[in-house]
Amino acid sequence: MKNPIDLRRLQCFVAVAEERHFGRAAARLGMAQPPLTQQIQKLERELGFLLLHRVPRRTTLTDAGRVLLDSARRILRDVDVAIEDTRRAGRGEIGRIVIGAPSSVMLAGLPTALGRFRERHPEVALVVQELCSTDVMSQLAEARLDVGFFRAVDMVGAARAEVLVRESVVAVLPKSHRLAARRQFSLKDLAGELFVLFPRHMGEKFYDELVGFCMDAGFAPNVVHYATEWPGVLATVETGLGVSIAPACVERIRLPGVVYRPLRRLRTNISVYAPEERRSPAVTAFLAALRSGL
Repeated sequence: MKNPIDLRRLQCFVAVAEERHFGRAAARLGMAQPPLTQQIQKLERELGFLLLHRVPRRTTLTDAGRVLLDSARRILRDVDVAIEDTRRAGRGEIGRIVIGAPSSVMLAGLPTALGRFRERHPEVALVVQELCSTDVMSQLAEARLDVGFFRAVDMVGAARAEVLVRESVVAVLPKSHRLAARRQFSLKDLAGELFVLFPRHMGEKFYDELVGFCMDAGFAPNVVHYATEWPGVLATVETGLGVSIAPACVERIRLPGVVYRPLRRLRTNISVYAPEERRSPAVTAFLAALRSGL
């Protein structure tokens, strides 16, 4: 930019133009009158035109001065807004957060947490994408997400994810199942059943955790049916084609032909990760809000 205008000189000019008096303008700006006069003179030399007519006891604007006054007021307002917006962004009060989460995390209460955050930070735009854990992982690596949620994931690359919630695991049975009338039983009672799960490639850690629960109970689950989303898993169970195990949040999906039964001592973690090297103040505020409750 050639010969940029000094903002301080614009402030001095606006004060004199509005007060129509150098003495009052100097008092308004908290400065002596001679330095104020010098600032106006420098501004006029830079522009090549007189901006003010000095007459005894008052000051009037030239045609050039009247044109500059409107623009100078707008420029100074824009600068004030830019400074305030910058400060608010630095405090995490404005910004944009792109979030990726599996469907089970959405069921577990993430929308409620997002709503609470939005109430406290109404000028932070939240963009939420429902993705499988594998896609959350890859999009974090590609910097397409700011925050990612997971099931049963402790590490994201070399960084540790933060555990937010430990959620109970339930058995999912068709209503006609031989165990449906029992309020409680152990996972080993499902040995020999056909199982319905999501494909392993959509969330390897969580899939392996669920299979691991069965292995610890003394059997390898015979997974013969797959569905990419929990509603599909539950609908398949409802047809009687198999049983499943799932995080307790799936109980929010009510199907008339499905029953849920608790499995004691089985828990699965919900974790969150936001790359620290590109963590904005808005993301930092969001993580702090999550820690108060998902």
